[in-house]
This record gives sequence, C-alpha cells and structure tokens, in this order.
Amino acid sequence: MNPMPPARPAKFALPVLLAAALLPAPGMARESDRNQPMNVDADHSEGNLTGGNGRYRFSGNVVITQGTLEVHADTADVFQKNGETERVVFSGKQATLKQQMDDGSWMNARADNLDYNVNSEVIVLTGNYKVDSERGSNSGQRMVYNTRTGDLQSGGDGTRVRTVIQPKAKAPAAAGENR
Repeated sequence: MNPMPPARPAKFALPVLLAAALLPAPGMARESDRNQPMNVDADHSEGNLTGGNGRYRFSGNVVITQGTLEVHADTADVFQKNGETERVVFSGKQATLKQQMDDGSWMNARADNLDYNVNSEVIVLTGNYKVDSERGSNSGQRMVYNTRTGDLQSGGDGTRVRTVIQPKAKAPAAAGENR
C-alpha cells in the first residue's frame, strides 16, 4: 500500500469559508488552521497513487482534523493528478464539517456529499445540505459555492432553498438611558 501523499492544507481548508459567504458580514475560517498538521483517521484506507495519479479512499468512520477544522464522513476519496490533489469527495449520511472562524464563532455544514475541486476552488454540497453559523443558516438539496469568487448558487432545480438570517444583536442600553 502506498502512503498517503501530503495534502495541500492551504486549499483543503478553504471549503469552510462557504458558510461565511452565505450570510451577511462574513467571518473568515481560522487562518492558523491552514498551517497545522492534518490528521486523517479511518477504519480502512486503500488506493494507488503511483506516478502521482489516481484515487485514494479512506472509509469507515473517517475523521479529518486540522487545527479547529473537523470533518466526519463515511468515506473520503482523494483524487490526484500529476502529484497534486485535484478533488476531495466526502460522503455519508451525513458528512459533517465544522470549523472555528477567526472571530471565534463556529460554522457547521452537513450534506450527503461534499465535493471539493481544489483547482477551481468550488465546493458542491448535495443531499439535504445545511450550513449553520451564528448569523444564520442555509439549506436545500444542492449548493455550488466558489470559494475564490464568492459566487453561490442553490435551488433552481425544482427543489426549495431555505435561508434564515438571524437579527443583529443589539447592544445593551446604558444605565439610565430613556427608551
């Protein structure tokens, strides 16, 4: 069995920015996470990346951590071409992703499939996806999010999309202030 080649942590952590783009006043994924070691735990792994091409699959209780980033899935498929990771596909009922933002808030996402294209920096969430943050949530059956441009597309395929935007927290009134 071939050892898993080093991941590209700077781009791997980018999918977590999708929640920030969904909601007003976006936060940023914890920048320091990208410089942390990435740990991948699973019940089984197999694949062949001879010559830097192919697919490597982690299966069974897959847990990936990198700093505050944490991904849980039934399977994680890593596709490489010319020694570079091209795509990572997480599947499960449901695959989950969470990460702390630089402002200290948390973002949580889940879907039956999370498909991240490293080169185009596009993530596609399919199958009962939901993204939650302190500012609100977005859910539906399919979302396409370009982490580079911030373009987001969901719905339009005959299914409904639901977005909930939380009210902005009001500062407490000063003592003695008239209301």
